[in-house]
Amino acid sequence: MNEQSPIKEGALYIGIYMLLILATLFVPLISLLTLFLLPIPFVFYARKHGYKSGIFLATVSFVLLLIIAYPIAIIFTITFASTGVVIGELLRREKSAFGVLLGGALTFITAIIINFIGSIVILDVHPVESIQTVLYESVETTESIIPLPGGQEEAVEAATELIDGLVIITPALFVILGVSYAFIVQWLASFMLRKRKVNVTTFPPIREWGFPKAFIWYYAVVLVLILFVDMEQGSALYTATYNLLPILEIIMVIQGLAVIFFFFYMKKVHKVVPIIILVLGIVFPPLLFLIRFLGIIDLVFELRKRMDSNK
Repeated sequence: MNEQSPIKEGALYIGIYMLLILATLFVPLISLLTLFLLPIPFVFYARKHGYKSGIFLATVSFVLLLIIAYPIAIIFTITFASTGVVIGELLRREKSAFGVLLGGALTFITAIIINFIGSIVILDVHPVESIQTVLYESVETTESIIPLPGGQEEAVEAATELIDGLVIITPALFVILGVSYAFIVQWLASFMLRKRKVNVTTFPPIREWGFPKAFIWYYAVVLVLILFVDMEQGSALYTATYNLLPILEIIMVIQGLAVIFFFFYMKKVHKVVPIIILVLGIVFPPLLFLIRFLGIIDLVFELRKRMDSNK
């Protein structure tokens, strides 16, 4: 009976995985949630039985999907099953939360690149260019339906330039998407496992997060290159610089948020307050700029250490 237990458990997880796929494909209202749940069955199985069993489960699900829908089998197995197996195995090995995140993010980014190349080579469809086409059409539609007062031409030009730049910053988008997706999947899986009384490594409180001081120099170099160096558009330096910029800006924002959470923690204010500030920062970009500036100040002057010493 004990030997059959992993098989029965695996069959249950494959059934859940198939239901999640159906919900993702045919129920748009909940697809945004199910997309993050797709790797969870493989996380659970690999966490309990190891990566070899996780790979076997992914292979079985691939074969079943291959019978039902050929393209979906390849895409979903490469993207979601592999990510789930890696996160589950790293959780089983009790790696640190950030170590698990690194492994999950690298796996998902690799999957994105494979799918990206496959789309171009096999289907002759460039995903980013397709997205650009949709966005261009949206801008044109918005311009015709909602006339903007005064600076309409400037707004349209700014939107067009932003869309044009998507091809250049594609690598940065891959990294941001990969880390964000892996973080959410890991958080959901860890939350569910803890509910099942399973010990897993968790992220430290946001107030304790921080990046090495060297990142401020990377950020400074990137800003100097953008502001003062005449780089040829499309060159390696130009591409690298404009891909590093959004990643480093997000790092500064995270550093700034850590300062905000730390400050309210020191003041014994409920953590809902910094969460509201985070949400407001997403809604109102100028506030996000202030948070990023706070992160820069913290990296340079170690604000949290000073606040702690003055407690």
